[in-house]
Amino acid sequence: MTAKTILFRTAGLLAALGMLAASGGLAWAAAEDYNARDMAPRGVTVSGVELGGLSPADVRKTVESTVIEPLLTPVKVAADGSTFEVDPSDFLHADVDQAVADAFEPNHTSTIAHRIYRRLLDEPVNVTIEPRIVVDEHALQSRVAGMAVAVDQAAVDATVTLEDGVVVIGPSAEGRSLDQTASIDIIAEALLSEETGVELPVDPVAPEITEQDLGQWMVIRRSSRTLELWEGIEIDRTYRVAVGAPGYETPRGEWEITLKRYLPTWGNPGSAWAVNMPATIPPGPGNPLGTRALNLNAPGIRIHGTPAVDSIGTAASHGCVRMVQADVEELYDIVDVGTPVFVVER
Repeated sequence: MTAKTILFRTAGLLAALGMLAASGGLAWAAAEDYNARDMAPRGVTVSGVELGGLSPADVRKTVESTVIEPLLTPVKVAADGSTFEVDPSDFLHADVDQAVADAFEPNHTSTIAHRIYRRLLDEPVNVTIEPRIVVDEHALQSRVAGMAVAVDQAAVDATVTLEDGVVVIGPSAEGRSLDQTASIDIIAEALLSEETGVELPVDPVAPEITEQDLGQWMVIRRSSRTLELWEGIEIDRTYRVAVGAPGYETPRGEWEITLKRYLPTWGNPGSAWAVNMPATIPPGPGNPLGTRALNLNAPGIRIHGTPAVDSIGTAASHGCVRMVQADVEELYDIVDVGTPVFVVER
């Protein structure tokens, strides 16, 4: 402030005080000032709107219409095809009381002389009030969590199951997940900036098991007398086999390999058909299990080689699955304990 300006304002102040004395003295000044204190001083603005001369109630209405109401337009929210509407009145809280108080602060923080001086010289206070508007993040967090319930989809793992006697391959599928933390920030910013539409980020969720992760599994088809070795969702190779004869059918169901046996010893199961057979038959040309055997968790059932090559392609065993020696030796080297085995009719 220059010396000239200071001199001018001082002179103005003295003139105002002189006018005050000439107009009836301090009693008049106090009364006039008291009445004026209920009006916002000229030069107080909110969002460029002049508030000078307004009562507290009118200041409140102006703040609400100028600052608050433009923020109350519903916000359209989209998230990967799902749409929602957010009502700002549910989440925005404005401290209008403090804004009104700020508008009248120049009346309370200046002396009576300065207040009279400003009015007599019509000098504005040049005060801009900015109502404090906050977002209720706890409420918004709850709202976004509700959106996530509608948006989120769990990833689907690839599966191989037996349904009504049929092997069914369930394909994998990618899931999705709403980024709730980022969504809260995006919506909060939109609420405070009069945006009417936003897109929320949705992250892909990969399945833990894809078709490529299914690994090896087998299907034994009783009607066609075949054993299929699958790799993922593709048949790797197919073998001709013998299955159980009528009355000794290879049991249908979902099983798995529990033991791999190299040059196995055959043990008499004690069944009626084996009553005249020895207790055990060691490895060798006459062993009913051939050179390799894969035990299943189906009681007494094995996939094994056989010297009775002419039985391959028929229903001839007492429940086991017979294979040509070269085939079972190849299979033995390929598969592991735990490999799923599905026995179906066709």
